Formats: sequence, C-alpha cells, structure tokens
Amino acid sequence: MSDTGFARYVAIGDSQTEGLWDGDDSSGVVGFADRLAVILDSLYPGLMYANLAVRGRRVVDVLEDQLPRALAMQPDLVTVCIGMNDVTRPGRAFTAALADLDEVYTQLAASEATVVTTTFPDVAKMLPVGRLIGSRVLQINAIIRNASNRHGFGLVDLYNAPSMSEAQTWSHDRMHASPRGHRLFAQAAAQALVLPGSNDDWTIATGDTDDGGLWRRVYAQIQWTHGLLIPWLWRHLRGRSSGDGRDPKYPVLQPVTEQTRLAQHTA
Repeated sequence: MSDTGFARYVAIGDSQTEGLWDGDDSSGVVGFADRLAVILDSLYPGLMYANLAVRGRRVVDVLEDQLPRALAMQPDLVTVCIGMNDVTRPGRAFTAALADLDEVYTQLAASEATVVTTTFPDVAKMLPVGRLIGSRVLQINAIIRNASNRHGFGLVDLYNAPSMSEAQTWSHDRMHASPRGHRLFAQAAAQALVLPGSNDDWTIATGDTDDGGLWRRVYAQIQWTHGLLIPWLWRHLRGRSSGDGRDPKYPVLQPVTEQTRLAQHTA
C-alpha cells in the first residue's frame, strides 16, 4: 500500500493491540502490533513505533484520547482495532459507539496515513455466550467494512478466516488471542499492507477444528464467566475499567526495541 515504505507507525486500540496473553505483565506483553513493527523494521530499517493501546478501552477512549495523540505524531501508518469492549458492554451505548467508530475512521482518512483495521471474529463459534452478542458483531463489522471500502483502508477479515475458528488461535478465555493468534494477526496485517513476502497463509486452518465437544465449550464458558464477566461486572458497578491506572507501553515514537524484536522468535 506504500511505494516508499513506512517511517512512523502508531498502533491504537485495546487489549488485543496492547498484546494481552502474548507474554505476561511480569515479563511484558507483546502482541500483533509489536510483531508487525518487527516485520516493518526488517523491511524499512529505522522505523519509529508507538503503541497507545490499553486494555479495557472503548471506542470513545480512542476517539477522545488515543486518536488525537496518534495524529499529533504524524504517522504514515496506523493500525486500529477497537470495539469489542463496546460489543460486550450491556446497554444502549453501543449505538453511540458505532457512530464514534465511524468518526475515528473519518479522522484517520483525513490524516492521509495508511490505515489498517480489522473485523472481529465470529464469537458464536468460540463461546456459547457469543450467540448473545453475535448480532452486535455483525453490526460493528458492517461499519468496519464500509469504512474500509469508503476510505481505501487495508482490512484484516478475522470473521471469515478459517484459522480464526481454531481453539489454538485463542487464549484460555476464548476472547483474546494466544501467541499464535497474535502471530497470525501480524501476518494478516502484513498482507493487508501488501508487504514483500506476505500472503494469505494466515487464513488457513491447520486442522485443529475440534473444539473438544460440549465439556470443552462449557469449561471455556466457565473460564470466561469467572475470568472476564464477573470481574467486569464488579468493575462496572464501581465505574472502573481493567485499564485504569495503566499507561500505554510505548507512548511516544521510538525505535523498535530489542525486546520487541525478540517477539518474532517467541511461541
């Protein structure tokens, strides 16, 4: 998507872009954006990279905070993956979130940066509770696809990729990517950018399509309920978020670090 390469890459979003479950908080999380930065730096040495994503963030947080900070850095590449926290949040705010997301895309298009965004996977295939929010996933994916077509953004289509239906692509909570999932996301973004050596191999299922049957799905539901839903409800009742008190891990443009570079060799 660029004839001259990229010099300034800024990633915005929530836990997926921060890198949750690709590493840990004691050793540091990695994530698809860090992995993509490594790929880009290998092709265009000297890449400057910032990652403003923080877990728990919603579309309004990106619109009001992350986006202005990102645009101030005058990036020539932006990746944006945001909205799942709005999808899973009960109430009527979802409609406003869709409008806010469209405004995020409008402002990004006006910046003239190359933009890559992503649809969300079919959560109904991963969790029984996914059926309850499946219609919202379809709604937000329609906004994402329409904006990508309208503005000429690169699009990573996680919803239709066979690899996204495999259990090994996801962490134990079935909502966040595993290290393998983050690798696939990075490869998908590279394809969306038409980077040298990229292809659609990331979409291919390995054959691990067995979800383990009913008991595996029930276990995943229990893990999701205890690991995500109950803590989320408790935070919500107190007006808090999982990202409260957290700062972005790379808040300013900086060279790709050695720690990030090692990400391409991790599991």
